[in-house]
Amino acid sequence: MDNTQRFGNRVDNYVKYRPGYPKEVLRFLSETKRFNPDWKVADIGSGTGISTALFLDNGNTVYAVEPNDPMRQKAEDLLDSNPAFISVSGTAENTTLQSASIDLIVAGQAFHWFNPTAAKKEFTRILRPGGAIALMWNERQKYSDFEKAYEDLLQTYGTDYKDVNHSNITEKEIGAFFQPAPFQFRMTDHRQTFDWERLKGRLLSSSYIPLEPSDIYEKMIKRLKEIFDSHQQGGVVYFNYQTKVYIA
Repeated sequence: MDNTQRFGNRVDNYVKYRPGYPKEVLRFLSETKRFNPDWKVADIGSGTGISTALFLDNGNTVYAVEPNDPMRQKAEDLLDSNPAFISVSGTAENTTLQSASIDLIVAGQAFHWFNPTAAKKEFTRILRPGGAIALMWNERQKYSDFEKAYEDLLQTYGTDYKDVNHSNITEKEIGAFFQPAPFQFRMTDHRQTFDWERLKGRLLSSSYIPLEPSDIYEKMIKRLKEIFDSHQQGGVVYFNYQTKVYIA
C-alpha cells in the first residue's frame, strides 16, 4: 500500500482514539532551542491534526503538511477556525513550502513513513538557518499483562505490523538523518484510558488491522474482547506510553 494513503479509511477512529502529545514536548523545545510562540512550525505528516493542535494551542502558526486527502480534510474540519492553521497538501519529500520559511519542523508519529534521504534534502531547503527539527513518537509500552496480550494480538492479526512498526527506526538511523548535527533526546510518560468501545476504536485506528467484513476481523474482535474482559479494572484498561522526542 502507498504509505501516504494508508489511513484514509481510519479517519474517525484516528481522531477519537489516538493519543495527543504532552505539553512537556513544548518545554523541552523551549529549554533546548529557545522555542517560542513566534516560531513558524511545519508539521509534516500532520494527519488529522493531533500534533498540530499542540503547537496551535501554544500560539504558533502551523503549516500542516499532509498527503492523505481524508486525513487532511478532517484536520481542516477540526482546526480551520484557527487563523494560525494553514493546511497544505504535500509530502515530507515535497512540502511545497517556501525555502528558509520555517523555524521548526516537527513530525509526530510520521517519520518512519518518510524517505529519509529525500526528506532531509527538503527539510534543509525549507528550514531557516538556526531552525530546529523535532521527531516524536508516542511509544506504547508492553510491560503489563494487558499490554503484552494486546501486543500478541497485533502480532497475530496485524497484516504488516512487523514491517511498519515505528519502533523499527533505530537511534542510529535518527542520528544519520540529523548528521552532521548532534541530536538531543527527551522522554516523558503518557497514559490513555479505554473502556471497551474506546479500546476497539483504538485498535481499528491502526493501518495494519483488518476491517470488517471478514472472518479474520470477527476472530480478532472476539480475542480483543477476551483480553479486555480479563484485564479490565472498573470497566477500563490503560495504555502506558513513553513520548520520545529527538531534536536537532
